[in-house]
Amino acid sequence: MNLQSAAIADHETLSRSRDPSQLLDSLNRSASELKVWLHDCALPLWLAEGFHGPDGGYSETLTLTGQATTTHRRSRVHPRQVFCFAEAGNRGWGGEWQNAVERGFDYYDRTYQLPNGFYASLADHEGRVLDESFDLYNQAFAILAYAHIAKAQPHRRSELGPRATQMLNNLKAAYAHPKAGFEEASPRKLPLCSNPHMHLFEAAMACETQAGFDHEIWRAQADDIAELCLTHFIDPESGGLREFFDGEWKPHPDARGRIMEPGHQFEWAWLLTRWAISRNRPDALQKAKRLFEIGEGHGLCPVRKVAVMALLDDFSVHDPLARLWPQTEWLKSAMLLAVITEGQERQAYLASAMRAVHALQLFLDVPLKGLWRDKLKADGSFVDEDAPASSFYHIVCAIYELEDCLARLA
Repeated sequence: MNLQSAAIADHETLSRSRDPSQLLDSLNRSASELKVWLHDCALPLWLAEGFHGPDGGYSETLTLTGQATTTHRRSRVHPRQVFCFAEAGNRGWGGEWQNAVERGFDYYDRTYQLPNGFYASLADHEGRVLDESFDLYNQAFAILAYAHIAKAQPHRRSELGPRATQMLNNLKAAYAHPKAGFEEASPRKLPLCSNPHMHLFEAAMACETQAGFDHEIWRAQADDIAELCLTHFIDPESGGLREFFDGEWKPHPDARGRIMEPGHQFEWAWLLTRWAISRNRPDALQKAKRLFEIGEGHGLCPVRKVAVMALLDDFSVHDPLARLWPQTEWLKSAMLLAVITEGQERQAYLASAMRAVHALQLFLDVPLKGLWRDKLKADGSFVDEDAPASSFYHIVCAIYELEDCLARLA
């Protein structure tokens, strides 16, 4: 038996354990190992090699030997990397996170922000904008970064709270959908998409509790997106969450309208659980649990033990590729649901979380600690490519959520 097979066997034995203390002990050990990996390896590496100061911003990718590349840089990478370093600062990481946050976000503003207040989509490694097109997804991450910078750097709250509100007002003025949510473009471009709304939902919930932000407006925005999800994104018969829609928020008529991503079942389950608890909405919690059930019951490859990319609405596998990020969302949702449940139900979620930890570790198992692989093919081999910076946001969220939930279970 090779080391990888032995690790799988060990994790499967633990995940089937009926002893809650044994599972919690194993999860606590894994959480400690992951945090050491994050604080001692990943954050220092991505700061040293993936951040280029006030005139260079953040790299899109690093090679698997740790060198920065000159790959064109998507707008979303910058606020996501800012989020990572701001959260690390909040958690007591001793590296120079303040510099990475302040100078990284200043570069993002200077390079990507357009005269209309929105952020462009793509620039080259020298800071020349290549694509000015609007993407709601990018604006959502800007708002999320505003909230987390304000949390890590209280002196910026008076600046960032109003900026977040102004961004939301701009979005409503230019892209509000006549029924609910937001358009993809103006003039309209179809399909409409649930995914950018998910990240705006996450940003709104971050803003609604952040000092210096307009809590009422952000709470209302979070509620609007939650209701859109509950009434339109989630299929009323199967309970699965769709990705693509027509102009009336009905499933898109072509094949895209049938797509359901396991990673997004998990991610929405995590977000809806948080919202349901804060709003005392047991109906939403039940729908969140159903999303998790679909992700776990239909979205995991029985051979590779990982979450795959896409299902169809009959829950057949549409895309067997497995990427890193769905494993993190599986872990986050399993842990939060374990926190709010009891008995055998909690035990089942903890066992699932243990399996998710192992799935995540498969992608982090590279020779240079602090990097990762992104795509695991159906044949069990990884795509040979550079490590994408965009994965870091998912990894950081998962490691800290694991730590937080274990503390609540102690």
